[in-house]
Amino acid sequence: MPSLPPVANLLAFEAVARRRSFAFAAAELHLTASAVSHQVARLEADLGVRLFERSAHGVRLSDAGERYLERVSGALSAISAATEDLREGVSNSLYVHSAPSIASLWLMPRLRRFAQAYPDIALNLSAAHTPSDFALGQADVDIRYGVPQWGDLVVEPLFEERIVPLASPAFIREHRLKRIDQLFEVPLIQSNVSVVQWSDWLRAFSERRAPERFALRFDRAQMSLDAATQGLGVALESAVNAGPHLSTGKLKPVFGMDKAVRIKAHFVVYPAKHARRPAVEAFLAWIHEEAARTDQMAP
Repeated sequence: MPSLPPVANLLAFEAVARRRSFAFAAAELHLTASAVSHQVARLEADLGVRLFERSAHGVRLSDAGERYLERVSGALSAISAATEDLREGVSNSLYVHSAPSIASLWLMPRLRRFAQAYPDIALNLSAAHTPSDFALGQADVDIRYGVPQWGDLVVEPLFEERIVPLASPAFIREHRLKRIDQLFEVPLIQSNVSVVQWSDWLRAFSERRAPERFALRFDRAQMSLDAATQGLGVALESAVNAGPHLSTGKLKPVFGMDKAVRIKAHFVVYPAKHARRPAVEAFLAWIHEEAARTDQMAP
């Protein structure tokens, strides 16, 4: 194995990168700012690249530092979690990474059932748009969103989703929304990371092209849905993600569920060898049961 930089230097780099300050990083690590600065300088010398750009206004990561942080922070987190498990005597832990919106809107409300079914499994859940790096041991299982292009990993679809225009009942009444062409007269909410965009939906149900400008843009389904509940416009979102909003009546399909684009865009992803772990096997069986229940309860 190639020689690794001293862990202390890596910890100093990660703390400065996260806190954007040598002083704050030093306080967190219980060191002096000078000691942290020396550790970072030694790491830069060892790597032969400058990780930070320093100026009178503070410190920020260089391009090389940004790329290095993406890989190093996950590895350090994995080491920290493994160490904590060992100290606490946790032998049956499970690390699940997920796309943010499905984690908060679909997975979290169901985790109580998993905890009740498998009380001996210590579940650790993280969420980010960036997929986990299995090579760094960041996760046992990843719930990913998008078009499945993930190499030699096992990829299993979860459920079929219906993408429909959604708005609050008050918004629908106020604008008397009954026809698709009326969408061009009201604010539309854009989800930048959605697999199905307004242009795709309009191509399926209208001859008109999507507008070039949107009233609001978000990078998370949760924010698009929240904006729609507040009457800020019409969101084009998954009825699965919108499940809590639909069940409480905060949102309604503007033109009914028959005006939906159907897709499978959420997948359970993992290396084949991970399936041999009892905790992973249990989680996979459970989440597919939940996904089947979601399909059965789809409006």
